[in-house]
Amino acid sequence: MLADHTHTSSTRRCALLAIKLAVSVGLLAILFSRLDMARLWASARQASLVWLALALGIYLVNVLAGLWRWQLLLRAQNVHLTSRTLLGSLLVALFFNNFLPSNIGGDIVRIRDTAHPSGSKTLATTIVLVDRVIGLIGLAFVAAVGATAAARSVGHGPLPILPSWLWAGFLGGAALSAPAVLAPAGVTRLLQPLTVFHPEWVGDRIEKLTAVLFRFRDRRWALAACFAGAVGVQILSVTFYAAVAHALRIPVTFWDLAVIVPVSFVVQMFPVSVNGFGVREATFSFYFARIGLPLESAMLVALVPTALVMLFSLSGAAVYVSRRPRSLRGRDTPGGPYV
Repeated sequence: MLADHTHTSSTRRCALLAIKLAVSVGLLAILFSRLDMARLWASARQASLVWLALALGIYLVNVLAGLWRWQLLLRAQNVHLTSRTLLGSLLVALFFNNFLPSNIGGDIVRIRDTAHPSGSKTLATTIVLVDRVIGLIGLAFVAAVGATAAARSVGHGPLPILPSWLWAGFLGGAALSAPAVLAPAGVTRLLQPLTVFHPEWVGDRIEKLTAVLFRFRDRRWALAACFAGAVGVQILSVTFYAAVAHALRIPVTFWDLAVIVPVSFVVQMFPVSVNGFGVREATFSFYFARIGLPLESAMLVALVPTALVMLFSLSGAAVYVSRRPRSLRGRDTPGGPYV
C-alpha cells in the first residue's frame, strides 16, 4: 500500500514537472521565434562589463539586506544566530531556488537550518512565512509607487498596469495580514476547526503559531523595520535591473522598471513554469511592447539579470559542498526534540 502511494506521488511530481517544462519551453520558443537575433546579439555585444560588475555588487547588497531582515525577525523571537551562519544558509537557499525546479526549495533550506537552533520547526517556518508576506507587501508598495511616478512622467504613455490596481494590492495585502499581528487569538480561533483531523498534533502547532504571533505583536517595531527593509530590498532589485539595462544601453526608465520588476517576481511565484523561465520573459515582453520598446530589449533585460543572479548563486553551491556534517542542522547545538 505504501509502495503504491509512493509510486503515485512520484508519478504526480514527474507529471507536474513535465507540465512546467512544457510551459517554459513553449513560451520561450514562441518569444525566440519572434526575435531579430542579429539585433539581439548586437545589443548584447555592446554591454558594458563595468556596469554589469556594478550590477553584481548591487545584488550582493540586496542579499545582505535580505539577511538583515531575516536576522531581525529571528531575534524578535529570541533566536540568535550569527550573520555568517545565516549568510551561508541564505546563499545555499539562493542556489536551490535558482537550480532546482521548485519555487520553495530555498525556503525549505532556511527552515531546516533554523529549526533546531530555534527549538521549533513551527517557529522557523512561521518566521520564513512572515518574511515572505512582508516582502510581498513591500513589493506591492514599490510597484505602486513606481506606477504612480511613471504615470505622472512627462511624455509617458498609458501604463499597461494601472497604479490603482497596485495600490489596491498593497492595501489589501496589508489589511489581510494585520489581524495576524494585532489579534493573534483570532487566528487561533480561525484555525481551531483543523484540530478535528489530529487534535494533539494540530493543536500543538496552533499553540506554537499563536505564541510566535503574540511575540511579534509585542515587538511590532521588528515588523515595521522588516517592512522598511523589504522596501529597500525591492528598490535594490529595481536598481540592479536598471544597472543591467544601462549596461545594455536600453532606454527604459527607472520607474517603469519599478513596476515590471516586482510584477515579474509575483508572476514567477505561480507554480506553472520551471523557475519562472518563459513566464518572466513573456511578462517583460508584454510590458516593454506597451511602452514602445522592442522585444529584443525585453528579452535582454529579462535574461541578463537572471544569468547574473544564477552566476552569483553558484556561491551557494560552494557553501553547500563545504559544509561540515555537524553544521546548522543542530548536532552541535544543545536541545531536545523540536516540532
